[in-house]
Amino acid sequence: MQFLFRLSARLPLSLLHALGAALGWLVYLGSPTYRRRFHENIVQAGVPFARARGAIAGAGRLASELPWIWLRPPAHKQALLRWEGAALLEAALAQGKGAILMTPHLGCFEVIPQAQMAHFGTQRGPMMALYRPAKRAWFDALLKQGRSACGLELAPASTGGVRMLLKALKQGRVIGMLPDQVPPEGLGVWAPFFGRPAYTMTLALRLAQQTGAPLLMTWGERLPGGRGYVIHVEPLALPLDQPGEVAAAALNAAMEQLILKRPDAYLWGYARYKQPREDA
Repeated sequence: MQFLFRLSARLPLSLLHALGAALGWLVYLGSPTYRRRFHENIVQAGVPFARARGAIAGAGRLASELPWIWLRPPAHKQALLRWEGAALLEAALAQGKGAILMTPHLGCFEVIPQAQMAHFGTQRGPMMALYRPAKRAWFDALLKQGRSACGLELAPASTGGVRMLLKALKQGRVIGMLPDQVPPEGLGVWAPFFGRPAYTMTLALRLAQQTGAPLLMTWGERLPGGRGYVIHVEPLALPLDQPGEVAAAALNAAMEQLILKRPDAYLWGYARYKQPREDA
């Protein structure tokens, strides 16, 4: 599997995306559980299938593009990365308190760290994010190698990792969070997401409260025909002086607005409403 993964990194991005689109539809047609969750989530969000169906192919592309993103030489990729809203991140970093990028499961979130490294890395260093080992050892090794090579410093999903995030912000660096990922029990609150309670992370909110680091919403748009990616950055104002449930509800509302603009790019098959896992 490692050999095939590394070999596919040599393929053109357009071909990988075409293969990924086919993979996405194969999974959708072959998995009743995935298909049911996909439809339950778009119905909950009030999104017609016609507007969301592009996300089926998008989920497959999310998997097929990983070899290219992780293992392709940076010089081959940088020409295919561009920014919209980079000035917002530059202004945030100019405050000297770092920045927290909130990146939902929208588009290609794996491309954000290397785009940040290419644009801001010389002055700010690599982006940092929490990391939990993958279940398969071979994939975990590739994941750590690929993400590290692409400009992402990994912090363990532990108390020590949180301290690393705090230190990075105090150094004026960028950290990244997946705000619609279900956190372990005790590390979130229940807040409405498209009208249904979803266990929502509070770590990023607490880090922003403690450090004063600005929060920004960002996502990687996948361009058609393998032409690359556009990294979008948008302001994110949350009531951090309010209780966690209030701030988390505001965070979910901001994500809803963004997702409804591009429902064809969201990972609707993700189990957003699942119960949080226990975690030591």
